Amino acid sequence: MQTPGEFVSGQVRSVREKVDLLAGSVAETVAAEAQQVSAVRSQVGEYIREQRSAARVSLRELARTAGVSNPYLSQVERGLRKPSAEILAAIARGLKISAESLYEQAGILDRRAGNPDTVAAIRSDDQLSERHKAVLIELYETYVREFAATSTAARPAPSTTPGVAPGTDPNPSKESA
Repeated sequence: MQTPGEFVSGQVRSVREKVDLLAGSVAETVAAEAQQVSAVRSQVGEYIREQRSAARVSLRELARTAGVSNPYLSQVERGLRKPSAEILAAIARGLKISAESLYEQAGILDRRAGNPDTVAAIRSDDQLSERHKAVLIELYETYVREFAATSTAARPAPSTTPGVAPGTDPNPSKESA
């Protein structure tokens, strides 16, 4: 028979083991999430750098037009800082690109349907206003979704009757015969 002290010691030891086990899995989860956030930071930073280079805008010039400090923008581009949605919008204005594209890169918005090259081509057209770009992208995505839905619905079901072509009636009526 256990003494009350031994019983309490056993219970404390059991609780400590469970806490250690849970702390280990929480630490692993936090580390994995931190790694994912770091990857998103670096992805949005690379995207900003690519867009800045394509626009032939210096880091200092973009920082000035976006209203952020030069060191801060440099840290964003290198993935050391995660910019807020407001900062991303300011950077997008400075680059004359859609804020939505930066939001997608940062993981704030879900990626849209369709071919990313088509969406990028619409976004990069200097002849279109931001409003026109948004409308065209919305129309394109609607078309992609509808085409996908109709193409899967239009496929004939495979026939399970031997010798009968898929999509045909194995028992035609008198009128159709």
